[in-house]
Amino acid sequence: MELDQALMRFPGAVAFRYGDGSVLNAQILALVRSGAKTVTCDALKGFQARGEALPEVGRVDIACDWDWCPVCAVETVEVLILPFETMSEELVADQGEFSHLADWRRGYRSYLDRGVGFTPGIEMVVERFRLVEAFA
Repeated sequence: MELDQALMRFPGAVAFRYGDGSVLNAQILALVRSGAKTVTCDALKGFQARGEALPEVGRVDIACDWDWCPVCAVETVEVLILPFETMSEELVADQGEFSHLADWRRGYRSYLDRGVGFTPGIEMVVERFRLVEAFA
């Protein structure tokens, strides 16, 4: 399926990519498709820097691979904006990539440093979603 076809199939959808490179993107997409990942997050500053729309409850968006080919459609079921330090073990577990909160903090601090830069109290946009459709 081409991106324009996926966007037409889900009116109002926003196309996006997980991660900050092709390897991380592929790893995250595999977790989403398997159902192991139902929560994702990024710094609010990251959304703003990219000019990217924030997730909205009820909207179905198109998750793409690193080449902008649609991989799946996901529906946002909850959005929280939390300071980095208040992330919970429950939310970390539902992200699928991390074994525990300290692991998440290390991984995300590194991720943020590669992008917008980590600062104490940085606001994180936390999205809980459900897989609507995996494309062939």
